[in-house]
Amino acid sequence: MANSPSGDSMTDRLVRVLETFTAERSMQTASEIGRRAGLPSSTAHRIVDELVAAGLLERDEDRRVHLGMRLWELALRGSTALRLRQAALPHMERVQALIREHTQLAVLEQGEALFLERLSHPDAGANITRIAGRLPLHASSSGIVLLAHAPGELRDRVLAGPLRAVSHETVTDAASLRRILAEVRRTGVAVAPGWIESVSTGVAVPLRDAGEVVAALSIVLPRDTPPEPAIAALRVAAGEIEQALRADRR
Repeated sequence: MANSPSGDSMTDRLVRVLETFTAERSMQTASEIGRRAGLPSSTAHRIVDELVAAGLLERDEDRRVHLGMRLWELALRGSTALRLRQAALPHMERVQALIREHTQLAVLEQGEALFLERLSHPDAGANITRIAGRLPLHASSSGIVLLAHAPGELRDRVLAGPLRAVSHETVTDAASLRRILAEVRRTGVAVAPGWIESVSTGVAVPLRDAGEVVAALSIVLPRDTPPEPAIAALRVAAGEIEQALRADRR
């Protein structure tokens, strides 16, 4: 894509426009998009108009803009994330019905844990995770599982810091985290009490496809709940999901 006078490519500008949308900020004006994307107003309005014309953004009668259905449609076509979610969802539902807490599926994406699915019981405890939300790899049970099995170069880069504390119990010491990652690889489970919220414990196990860890399956428990039943349920579900993925490849 051609560069702008500032050196930005058109792709860079398009991504910045789309990234201004969040779960809390789903509707914006073109001027707000431009300000948040760091673009001149005329450039932002032109890009928004082009994306609306392509169906990637939609505009309501008040000229506020939101993400378009065509963007969702294109994202799902041939998506490996969709294949993984479809294989996992029936087994996640069984885990959630048994444990009656938050059950989640996360993948490694651009150095963070990206959550593809979350099932919750009405009486489940606190949980800040959202579908399509992200968490730092070092700060959650899912992230620790993904980081433990990530390429060594990525682990070194994450552990080099800075390691942001999400709660006062988040482990931010690189040497301690290395020991935790080694233990996760040895045991096949991560337990993270209070790392995200002091009232919760995250428990996660890896999911493998063709021998490689491709996701983390997790449960968020109230802090005082023993993790062993959740770990057992997750391990059973992980084995079933891996069987479904193998069957899907045949």
